[in-house]
Amino acid sequence: MLLRQRIIGDFRSLFERHGYEPLDTPAIEYIDTLTGKAGENEKLMYRFMDAGEREVGLRYDLTVPLARVAAMHQNDLPMPFKRYHIAPVWRAEKPQRGRFREFWQCDADVVGSASSLADTEHIAMAVEAMVGLGLPGFRVRVNHRAVLEGIARHAGVPADRAVGVYRSIDKLDKVGRDGVHGSLVESGIDEGAAGRVLDLTSLDGAPDHVLATLRGRMAGDEAVLVALGHLEEIFSAVGAFGVPVARVTLDLSLARGLDYYTGAVFEAVVERPRVGSIAGGGRYDGLIGSMSGQAVPATGISLGLERIIEVVREFELVTVPTTTALTFVAHVPATRSAAIEAATALRAATIPTDLSLLGHRGIGDQLKYASRKGIPLGVIFGKDESDAGEALVRDLATSEQRRVPLDGVVDAVRDMLGRDDGRVDVAAVAAFAE
Repeated sequence: MLLRQRIIGDFRSLFERHGYEPLDTPAIEYIDTLTGKAGENEKLMYRFMDAGEREVGLRYDLTVPLARVAAMHQNDLPMPFKRYHIAPVWRAEKPQRGRFREFWQCDADVVGSASSLADTEHIAMAVEAMVGLGLPGFRVRVNHRAVLEGIARHAGVPADRAVGVYRSIDKLDKVGRDGVHGSLVESGIDEGAAGRVLDLTSLDGAPDHVLATLRGRMAGDEAVLVALGHLEEIFSAVGAFGVPVARVTLDLSLARGLDYYTGAVFEAVVERPRVGSIAGGGRYDGLIGSMSGQAVPATGISLGLERIIEVVREFELVTVPTTTALTFVAHVPATRSAAIEAATALRAATIPTDLSLLGHRGIGDQLKYASRKGIPLGVIFGKDESDAGEALVRDLATSEQRRVPLDGVVDAVRDMLGRDDGRVDVAAVAAFAE
């Protein structure tokens, strides 16, 4: 739980550094709000009747509830509106590695801006989050839904079969070219069209080269040309955010599963372990308008907390705390008042401190309890120390200790706690990279 809270705190700080403000929404929405937007995920929705005989459901993501809020209050919100939301969502998945029925999403969205800069910022934020946790071997895949639509048209896919094509193509990295080809043919796409779709979505190379190739092949498709321009803006700007160019790739097979995406889409993955995407998002310019009748552009990114925690734990990339306390104040009945005063002073100095509730036991038993919890320092108020107007500050791992006057406890604790912040285990990262 402490690791989870630590990562949530990191992501909250990340979002706020980029100027995003918190917004919360209810876990339950009317079913009309939730349906028609989740694509294949809609069958995973938890839905039921409430006490008023109204059909409702648990939110399956944080984007659709945001769209409802934006649709209801778009005349009151400062546009562009930048919000973040860190909360649980629910899907009726079969529990397995990387799949959960309840899981947390950490979302940041921009409502009211069509600028490619908003999309690029979200890609940069995803990279910053991964780098901050020390995740090795990750990359962000980028595509545009209008490019996929153009590929389908160019390949001769009937318009009413296009959505099924996108869903099949999106599984290319899971089932391979032959698997996708078979799926397309089984769905009624002729073999020639299926082959053309796969040829175009498999184009590989530097983004500028692939985008130029597509411009040549689809020169007459205005919608595709606009989308290619949007992607060119993203790839030309991402480096200015300090993002290593090699971390961001153009992947023409990326579709993202949700039906509400309309523009640029992106997804972060790690090479190991195979837990699926650890972050994803994109532009959904039609979603808010479908609720309000007034078009409002929007784009967002979602960091998948459970999958990220799984990667962090597997490779021990972050030192996992076992307690929130850094100091444990032990005492005997005769020294309780002095111990309370010391604990209060330590807390006032923003040093997390656990005041012993075991004063009826011996000091040794109290320190064993603190060691079991993983608290690094003990401040000991025994009768002898109290009579001398002193306290002992002890490193509970090494037994190194100092005898200090009562007014020197805070300074001694600060000095003995001096160490690096433990954010990233650099050695673990290096070993994994090798």
